[in-house]
Amino acid sequence: MQGNLFVVSSPSGAGKSSLISALLERHNDMKVSVSHTTRQPRPGEENEVHYHFTNVEAFKDLISKDGFYEWAEVFGNYYGTSKQAIQDQLDQGIDVFLDIDWQGAQQMREIRPDIITLFILPPSREELESRLNKRGQDSAEVIAKRMSQAQSEMSHYNEYDFLLINDDFEETLNNFEKIVLTHRLKTKNQYSKNSQLLTQLLAKS
Repeated sequence: MQGNLFVVSSPSGAGKSSLISALLERHNDMKVSVSHTTRQPRPGEENEVHYHFTNVEAFKDLISKDGFYEWAEVFGNYYGTSKQAIQDQLDQGIDVFLDIDWQGAQQMREIRPDIITLFILPPSREELESRLNKRGQDSAEVIAKRMSQAQSEMSHYNEYDFLLINDDFEETLNNFEKIVLTHRLKTKNQYSKNSQLLTQLLAKS
């Protein structure tokens, strides 16, 4: 059975990464897309786990062959989402999640109209700011910039197939899981999984 490709977006602090990680802990046949990059691995990072680490020559070769859904150069290093790497996982029946912003989601829709898109919102602006402050990672100036950016990002919620309000984490996680599992029950997926049974049921006696 083919896996499904999901795009998940949210403003920083809405809980997107935590929700995806928690869902993957429940299911061993779901994965987050692993990007390609030309930067050097950082301490603790593993190849094909955190990134597909490659060199510039190989990365540019993939660009020339239209091998990426999207790619960018950031501070002299290249990052990209490989079409083949994702397709290999989908062919194994693995559901794949792309953790990208609304602009990346727009690009993906043009290339893969079959993607399933989800947007995650915080329950309020005050709660979003509180979560950003609790991280203890950013200055007040950076948080103010993140909040300004969040408002722009959140205005694109209506471009997505599903909208989750992350107020209660467990409830949101359960709804997230229901969306993913429901798509596995679509007729085309069930036919792929149960083609032999369906043939037998419809065979003339």
